[in-house]
Amino acid sequence: MTELIEIETLENEVRDIMPSRNHSLAVGRITGLLFKDERLTVMPKLSLDSSQIDLSQFAFKAKDELIPDISVYLELPEESEDELEQDILKMTQMPELVIEVLSPKQAITEILSKFKAYFTLGIKSCWLVIPSVKVIKIYFQNGNKIFDIQHDTEVIDEIIDIRLPIQRIFFKSMMIKNT
Repeated sequence: MTELIEIETLENEVRDIMPSRNHSLAVGRITGLLFKDERLTVMPKLSLDSSQIDLSQFAFKAKDELIPDISVYLELPEESEDELEQDILKMTQMPELVIEVLSPKQAITEILSKFKAYFTLGIKSCWLVIPSVKVIKIYFQNGNKIFDIQHDTEVIDEIIDIRLPIQRIFFKSMMIKNT
């Protein structure tokens, strides 16, 4: 019976944060831009093991894992022969950067609570991408910076040493039509 309740809860949570077209485009474009940087290992929708902290202190329902839209590693642990045979379901090593793209039905406060958990887990930089207003806000332990398409040409994360052209993230493609 508890398995059924957990499945129903998970289905409700997934429906609450259902990604939109603009969400998917932003995730895809940022991932594509980051893949070009050979220093980085980019992993969309990676499960991060958060069992070492109590997530209830951050006021959200997750028990022992967090799944950001994009995780970025500067260095991954070396894999042993045994690990090559089995996939890793939850990463215990935290990425240096996580990126969350706001969905239309998602509350910013929910993402900011996740950022507090990410910082507690040792993640150095967190990006909040808001496609509707074409803004990226980068959070780090002691502050934040805002980048928007009206005033900036690049998104610059000085903690991780990443520079991305903001127009490449938020441009309107002529190929995409709403049908």
